[in-house]
Amino acid sequence: MEAFHQRLDKHKKNLGRVCSMLFLAAYIAMVISACVLNFQRALALLVITLAGAFFLAWDELMRRVLCVVLLGAVVCWLVLDTAKQGTRPLVSFAGLITYVLLMAIFSKSPFRVSWRVMLWGMGLQFLFGLLILRTKAGFTAVEWVGRQVEIFLAYTDSGSKFVFGDNFQDHFFAFKTESPLLIRPYIDKLTVSEIHAVMSGGFATIAGSVLGAFISFGIQASHLLTASVMSAPASLAIAKTFWPETETPKVSKKGFKLEKGEGRNLLEAACHGASASIVLVANIAVNLIAFLALLSFLNAALSWLGGMFDYPQLSFSLICSYVFMPFSFLMGVAWEDSFIVGELIGLKTFFNEFVAYERLAELIEKRKEGGPEYVEDVKQYLSIHSETIATYALCGFANIGSLGVMIGGL
Repeated sequence: MEAFHQRLDKHKKNLGRVCSMLFLAAYIAMVISACVLNFQRALALLVITLAGAFFLAWDELMRRVLCVVLLGAVVCWLVLDTAKQGTRPLVSFAGLITYVLLMAIFSKSPFRVSWRVMLWGMGLQFLFGLLILRTKAGFTAVEWVGRQVEIFLAYTDSGSKFVFGDNFQDHFFAFKTESPLLIRPYIDKLTVSEIHAVMSGGFATIAGSVLGAFISFGIQASHLLTASVMSAPASLAIAKTFWPETETPKVSKKGFKLEKGEGRNLLEAACHGASASIVLVANIAVNLIAFLALLSFLNAALSWLGGMFDYPQLSFSLICSYVFMPFSFLMGVAWEDSFIVGELIGLKTFFNEFVAYERLAELIEKRKEGGPEYVEDVKQYLSIHSETIATYALCGFANIGSLGVMIGGL
């Protein structure tokens, strides 16, 4: 008897499956028989059966079917909507595929790339862009948040005017604070792939400490906020594609806590923030002075060198324009604007985003003034579409100088 119970326990799961299948087969036979005898009378039973099957199969089957249907609907809508805009969106899509393939080709471990992570990251970026840029409600919401940020940052004008006088707008860096590195306690436990992801995320987005500086240049706040939101999942996808995870992660959700500020109340937090901003303001000001001076020197040196070959127009900006022109075109910039946008990307990469945004602000101002678009066959400013793409492309800390800052911070 004891052996029988042991044998029964051993095959308990299989016996349960057999009984369930027999019961299901008998139930289906009953429903079919009822429908054959009198379909109208058995209609309620059929509806209840189908509803029960829907909920029982939801996790395994219907969820996938629903996802496929929704994805197909979105794709069809995008195809129809894109067809109205010509070939430019197709160029942008081809550029996206090109960038992803380049990351996969030059990956640290190409055969360990998690395409699921990459697809999820790019999908979330696409979803954020779809909701924010292609729906009226999403665009209105982000635009409203952008205006509130501008209004909130404008409150610093009172203190700035008291310190700097009526010319306080010339000192737009005042009272901008720097965010702490929240994950510092876990840095030594991160894998190389995770550290790479952290650095990529930091380079792809901007901190609130410099948001006001970019807005003061005349850059639209809503675009800056949208760019930061959209770049977060995409940076993770690209980081994990370029440097896939090959180790066992040591940090998990369990017991994970972020560092908190030292301020115990509003006034103390404001004092700490104002004190911390001193270093940030000094760093930004000194970097701008140094890099703008270096840019002027390089342009003068290259112009002198180019003059020896009857080409005094040679400059660092011109070289950047030619080098980054294909990349800007693949982003969806019109061909006639890709030369200028390439220059902006080069300035941002080799110097910093402040220099690039200052140049973009000059171009925006020229467009608003309504001057001639071409002077001696040289384009003087960008279209609004190209300005928007340039704003997104420049929104981040990805430049050579930031590498030292990031490594020092980590």
